[in-house]
Amino acid sequence: MTPVGSRDDVGGASPLKGRRCLVLGAGGFIGTNLCRRLQANGAVVQAFGRSQPLPGALGGGDWMTGDFTDHAAVARAVEGNEVIFHLISGSLPESSNKDPIADLSGSVVQTLHLLDIARASGVRKVVFASSGGTVYGIPQQVPIPESAPTNPIAAYGIGKLAIEKYLGLYRHLYGLDYAVLRVANPFGPYQTGRRKQGVIAALARRALDGLPLEIWGTGEVVRDFIYVDDVVSALVASATHDGSHKVFNVGQGEGRSINQIIADLRAILSDRTLDVIYKPGRATDVPVNVLDIGLIYREMGWRPLTSWSDGLRATIEWIRKSAP
Repeated sequence: MTPVGSRDDVGGASPLKGRRCLVLGAGGFIGTNLCRRLQANGAVVQAFGRSQPLPGALGGGDWMTGDFTDHAAVARAVEGNEVIFHLISGSLPESSNKDPIADLSGSVVQTLHLLDIARASGVRKVVFASSGGTVYGIPQQVPIPESAPTNPIAAYGIGKLAIEKYLGLYRHLYGLDYAVLRVANPFGPYQTGRRKQGVIAALARRALDGLPLEIWGTGEVVRDFIYVDDVVSALVASATHDGSHKVFNVGQGEGRSINQIIADLRAILSDRTLDVIYKPGRATDVPVNVLDIGLIYREMGWRPLTSWSDGLRATIEWIRKSAP
């Protein structure tokens, strides 16, 4: 089986060439990278989001400014598209427990409106970016397979799971096809490090700015970090996958602690002194999360092609040159 990856699915042979694709959340980190890849693959891209933090980053396509809660705007964006990539989240994992109702309203309820619009508009498939880092909760085994128990300790993860289940319901009731990608911890270009998401970008940004690195807890929590090019490749591959499995883990399949990341940053930025401030741990942080990615390889031939060191260096270089 030929692996699908960041260097294999770009070009005229792409199965999405000429297909009309909507990216919801196109102004975000993953959305920006996805839009660029879809355009490179010859897809007709409709980008939808509240704002473009990096104007010009999409490099083309049709941009529509709108809010996910504006159902009329969402309906206009959906019209005429075959595939929807749903990348919008209602909150962040660490903040979702403070207001679970807002998280439910901003993500699950609005996604139900989207699914009604999609089935009425004849959309062929919805590809949903779920969260491999939160839906499983504290794992009983590592690496974590898709069949593992799902016991989130954050409302954010519960919302993602609810959307997964509603996607299955809409396929059963209306024949709306879907794919769920439980993405680990993505990092790479177009993640500026200025927001509250993306620990690698945030640490790299503070290191480049000469600021101390702020860590929640002891730094020994272990996460599965995956370069954004490989995440995008999985999204693209899942858009045309036709199989019985609908839910897939997407990660590197390897674990690294935050302290290991800091050590690697020190090695790359050897001309800088990196001070670290350790803060109290957070209730939403599980001690370890590493995904089993065997299923998506068996089903789609996908595996990550970017090494940790190459991805980290590329991320640092992008932030150094391009991030506002």
